[in-house]
Amino acid sequence: MDCAPGSSPRTLAPAMELRSESFPNHGPIPGEFAFCVPAQEGHVAMAPNRNPHLAWADAPEGTKSFAIICHDPDVPSRGDDVNQEGRSVPYGLPRVEFFHWVLVDVPADVSEIAAGAHCDGITPHGKAPGAAPQGQGVQGINDYTGWFAGDAEMAGDYGGYDGPCPPWNDERLHHYHFTVYALDVESLNLSGNFGGKDALAAIEGHTLAKARWIGTYTLNPKVKRR
Repeated sequence: MDCAPGSSPRTLAPAMELRSESFPNHGPIPGEFAFCVPAQEGHVAMAPNRNPHLAWADAPEGTKSFAIICHDPDVPSRGDDVNQEGRSVPYGLPRVEFFHWVLVDVPADVSEIAAGAHCDGITPHGKAPGAAPQGQGVQGINDYTGWFAGDAEMAGDYGGYDGPCPPWNDERLHHYHFTVYALDVESLNLSGNFGGKDALAAIEGHTLAKARWIGTYTLNPKVKRR
């Protein structure tokens, strides 16, 4: 069963092919593509935060644009224990989604995004949403926008991609779903600070096909990465 968000009630065309040279499907995401990496002091350190390579093929006839969404469905629903010394986030705690990348209006003639092309490093206060590099679509904001809202050193609008940084004391391995949607419209007419839920609502009813690639990540040394 395809558990990627934004499923359309219409019958989808045969699945597109999606691949990545950055990590294997269902395999661990290298620290190069994360927001944080494990560290002996302070538990975590800032990471290179590059977007991973993605390439897709076999889009159905009638495709007029693509959308790319990366979400993590394993985020704790409560923050009581998150990153607290001497405590851990229980494996069985209910989870919610966290969007890491929202990209829409990718032209139909684009079939690949190079590693580091949309994000290469951490930008305090975020990157502005809007036109993506190389004319490869329109970037929305990711959920670091809300996460850092109360942090004077980091608060801002986080447009485009920003990689994994799950709680360092989480007992659960996190899964990052990169989903490419083939759409029957050239534009979803989204602008400004639109997020993952806004994009999924706009995608509804316009999806001709979709494909996904899943990576795993943890900052907890007690959790197996795969």
